[in-house]
Amino acid sequence: MNSTDENSAAPGPDFLRHDTAPATAAVEGYLEHDAAVYRTLLESTKAIPWKIDWATMQFAYIGPQIEALLGWTPASWKTVQDWAARMHPDDRDKVVNFCVAQSKAGTDHEADYRALTSKGEYVWLRDVVHVVRDARGEVESLVGFMFDISERKKTEEKLAELQRELEALSFQDGLTGVGNRRQFDAVLHREWSAAKHLGAPLSLVMVDVDFFKSYNDYYGHVQGDACLKRIAAVLSAAVRPGDFVGRFGGEEFVLVLPNTGAEAARQVAERCRDRISAADIAHERSPFRQTVTASFGVGTMIPSEAADPIAFVNLVDSQLYLAKDNGRDCIAAVNRAG
Repeated sequence: MNSTDENSAAPGPDFLRHDTAPATAAVEGYLEHDAAVYRTLLESTKAIPWKIDWATMQFAYIGPQIEALLGWTPASWKTVQDWAARMHPDDRDKVVNFCVAQSKAGTDHEADYRALTSKGEYVWLRDVVHVVRDARGEVESLVGFMFDISERKKTEEKLAELQRELEALSFQDGLTGVGNRRQFDAVLHREWSAAKHLGAPLSLVMVDVDFFKSYNDYYGHVQGDACLKRIAAVLSAAVRPGDFVGRFGGEEFVLVLPNTGAEAARQVAERCRDRISAADIAHERSPFRQTVTASFGVGTMIPSEAADPIAFVNLVDSQLYLAKDNGRDCIAAVNRAG
């Protein structure tokens, strides 16, 4: 028992003693190695790491990749003023104000902008920012990455341009190149609203190519298409800047004349009629000199709350049919502008 008791006695102080020096050195060596690995990883990527001290607004670090991208040495990035000064003037205020506000609120955020290179060119960058807080919850620093998004922006711009082209095509008559019915509806709505707001007159001219079915029957549809293209070109050349020319459907065209009174609208119609006659497009089946002619319906009004644009179109359309009933190659007009 005695020997057992002696063997089982409580451990002495030697058991509790630790030789900390070798362990501490090992940990420090590991941490130094670990930091070196992380630094190597960060500096070998295309993403450019950086850190800004919030209290001093100075760069604590920025990756060496910045020099290869923008031409500015890491040592030249001293404060946030260097960051702001190397930003495109058109982007600066918006981006700086946004980033400062988000950072003060402690909110992680992203910002796209054009950064100036040492050669005077611009590169699109995206800053991805993380806000670091201290134990009291106060902003301590900002850390983040800069990414070169120039190629992405080029792709976005190409897609936007394609979108604009598709939109333009969706408003264009495929045969004649003038506006289509969809664009006419949009233009009429826009100009109607503007005229109502200003109390200004708005005029509409509807044009119908005379005896066009006979033209197609005699010359064929290919030649008929060519005829419509010529009529569209004549009308486009006859109107004023700001006027709209569109194909209403078939052999009918429509003109929208903003801020145009009844007399001026009739003069536009007369000019279009004269120029179609002067184009001297052969039409063997036409009783009018065997050339292509057109009939015109003209209407003018000052839009009001009680008026309706669809009713206005119907009114002008009725004038077109009146012109055709009166023998074609003429103009019928109505003035509701008061």
